Amino acid sequence: MESISELLAVRRQKLEALSVAGESPFGGRFDTDGGVAELRAGFVEGAGVRAAGRITAHRDMGKSHFLDISDFSGRMQIFLHAKEVGPERYAIFKHLDIGDWIGLEGECFTTKSGEPTLRVKSFKVLSKSLRPLPEKWHGVQDAETKYRQRYLDLIANPDSREKFRQRIAIVRAIRRFLEDRGFLEVETPMMQAIAGGAAAQPFQTHHNALGMDLFLRIAPELYLKRLLVGGFPKVFELNRNFRNEGISRRHNPEFTMLEAYWAFADFEKMAELVEEMVCHLAETICGGLRIEHKDADGQVTKTIDLTRPWKRARYADLIEEAVPGWGAMTSEERRARCGELGLDVSHYGEDFEVAQHVFEKLVEEKSINPLYVTHCPKELVPLAKQNVDDDTVVDVYELVINGQEISPGYSELNDPDVQRARLGAQSGGETQKLDEDFLNALEYGMPPAGGIGIGIDRLVMMLTGAESIRDVILFPHMRRRE
Repeated sequence: MESISELLAVRRQKLEALSVAGESPFGGRFDTDGGVAELRAGFVEGAGVRAAGRITAHRDMGKSHFLDISDFSGRMQIFLHAKEVGPERYAIFKHLDIGDWIGLEGECFTTKSGEPTLRVKSFKVLSKSLRPLPEKWHGVQDAETKYRQRYLDLIANPDSREKFRQRIAIVRAIRRFLEDRGFLEVETPMMQAIAGGAAAQPFQTHHNALGMDLFLRIAPELYLKRLLVGGFPKVFELNRNFRNEGISRRHNPEFTMLEAYWAFADFEKMAELVEEMVCHLAETICGGLRIEHKDADGQVTKTIDLTRPWKRARYADLIEEAVPGWGAMTSEERRARCGELGLDVSHYGEDFEVAQHVFEKLVEEKSINPLYVTHCPKELVPLAKQNVDDDTVVDVYELVINGQEISPGYSELNDPDVQRARLGAQSGGETQKLDEDFLNALEYGMPPAGGIGIGIDRLVMMLTGAESIRDVILFPHMRRRE
């Protein structure tokens, strides 16, 4: 078994040999007739084809060689014979390795085993790989390598490539879905003078020319609502948000969020929109409404059933169901009951915080199929409209699937005085944290509206069966190596 240093030395020698033979090891433009999967799909016996890809397999049969070339879309078999390419080009070919990129021109034929194959007439070296690829049958198994060197994961692991192909298709389909319903895609600032629209710790920076501190946005909500004031009836943004908080299998400090607002709608209409959209994504991209999650051995661990209609239940009723008698208990009795259930609530000062912890542990984390949790306490959602029949709750939903929140939806608060009071309470009375321009915009009149947020990373996790957010973010943030 050769050491890695010996393998690197051999490849360097082949690099030098290519240069000595007059072959550029890092070629330039090469026009193809399409990607590898496209060429396979359009395979015509006897047709001439130009293709390019990375060599990912090689079966040496003396003067005859069968190879696989691959790109992100798939793989294709090629056949090269010394006599057909000529002695000079065959000598060049002998300096190639698995991992190298090549351009090919040849003729389509089908082998005796029925495999579509390209018979090589000529080839060009496009890029010499100076490092060996991960071992074929095991790919990249180490999680650290998968996330830190995503390019190796994408080369070696078809499952990873498929997840990211699905993610790309999901985002594209979301845009099309909303645009087909009259929503306008807009862009709002990523750097903001006041971080608003959510309760989260922001990243802070400084703009030298303006001489002012700025924050990477934690949400685009307050700017999108300004557009409602300005007369935009339906808007959405697929945006990057940044929160300087913990990292876990469900959290990354930089993440993708969809936010959409619909004038004259409410939270129930937004719930219908989200339900229709998620089912559309599942059926068109994932093959159906039953989503299987599997372990590393390919065994199904759970199945999420997205069949409509989705369950809806009030927040208080769900807590009462999880902890019978909760509504009739005193504050002290609730805390004691939490202790009996193994829930540590000692660091929560307010009753609504205790109830929320109970909800997260006994309701949210145990809900696998879609559940719309409605009418949450007003303290949890300062930007939502108060319910007309019960002033302790707001007209919202929280969509839970696979044990985590996928989407909140509101009947948006458009009373500027109530909004000021709510934000003031949230900020602890620190007026410098209030977005006065947003509050001023509300005083010009914002139409009643429904609004939603959807965590795209979590949505993709649910639809593709990924168990970690790092599996659906191409380049997740990692702790620096020592």
